[in-house]
Amino acid sequence: MAHAKTASGRPDGPPRVSLNRLSLNNFRNYEHVALELQPGPVILTGENGAGKTNLLEAISFLTPGRGLRRAVLADVARHGSDSGFAIHAELDGPLGVAEIGTGTAGAESGANGRRVRINGANAKAVDSLLEWLRVIWITPAMDGLFTGPASDRRRFLDRLVLAIDPGHGRRAMDYEKAMRGRNRLLADNSTDGSWFTSIEATMAETGTAIAAARLELVRLLVGAMGAIKPGNPFPAASITLAGTLEAEIGEQPSGDVEESFCRQLRDERPRDRIAGRTLEGPHRSDLLIRHQPKDMPAMHCSTGEQKALLVGIILSHARLTADISGMAPILLLDEIAAHLDEYRRGALFDLVEDLNAQAYMTGTDRSLFSSIGGGAQFFAVADGQILPENGD
Repeated sequence: MAHAKTASGRPDGPPRVSLNRLSLNNFRNYEHVALELQPGPVILTGENGAGKTNLLEAISFLTPGRGLRRAVLADVARHGSDSGFAIHAELDGPLGVAEIGTGTAGAESGANGRRVRINGANAKAVDSLLEWLRVIWITPAMDGLFTGPASDRRRFLDRLVLAIDPGHGRRAMDYEKAMRGRNRLLADNSTDGSWFTSIEATMAETGTAIAAARLELVRLLVGAMGAIKPGNPFPAASITLAGTLEAEIGEQPSGDVEESFCRQLRDERPRDRIAGRTLEGPHRSDLLIRHQPKDMPAMHCSTGEQKALLVGIILSHARLTADISGMAPILLLDEIAAHLDEYRRGALFDLVEDLNAQAYMTGTDRSLFSSIGGGAQFFAVADGQILPENGD
């Protein structure tokens, strides 16, 4: 069965989702900005600190989570503003045109989280955003992914899972909440067995589901990277997931894994009490990544090789997300071109075009984007303003 034509007119691939308009109010360094956008690449250039990443962060709030900086919401509102921040977008995708708004402006004093409105109605949950668009990003902060702590790789992996499994965020929140409750009982030297049993049952159920979802994502991602041909400037990575639950899943039924984890939590209460925290579970797992062509751990690769590996993983995940969700994701590529040579920059721009994704890219110098194809929209960012530029 042939695919319908995409928004770009090509006959293959899932349809594009693109932002037609974007407005920000009291977001970071922007008091107010409104942009008219086109479906193709959007290039933002300006000096460091001008606010390029702030705009990408605003777009990242159009998906569940804390955005690409994992910011505390109180820190996102523009300094000196006491009314919160607001983000509004009009998007066009396979479900048609939609109006999406999110932020803390107008929220009740002391309210936690942010509100989401879709087509003028309050959304029941932030997860509702995933029905309309998926957003994937690369930021300079991710350059230390392979050499940093395992917690960074877990967060990275969970973000990848969330893009294809909308329920993953809720499971992770439920697990974290239960674990915090258990850690409080441990720290308080509680001997209330009924509370421990109840909390550990929740941790076992959600923890097993989290591990299973992560393993499934790794399986699918490895399959997607199988399409990367030898000699590609963004090579394939070998990826495995290390953890107690992950080792058991696949070897026995999920119900047995859940019961085993529950028993483990019960048996290790004395050890965990000494440590003051839960020492075993999916919050201790790690993502192990190797440069496949070189068969070398990613952490031992050069900085340039690590960047190329990261781009390869993200682009493969973008293709996977498009295939599973039925819509091409929006890509946020922050300072992506600065650490790539001219050959890799050209290859990246071609691959993004092949994905049929609306991509937002930032850089300090327009010359970095000289090889990008036609249809790109250029903006200059400075002093809290975003002004359109001629793309010639």
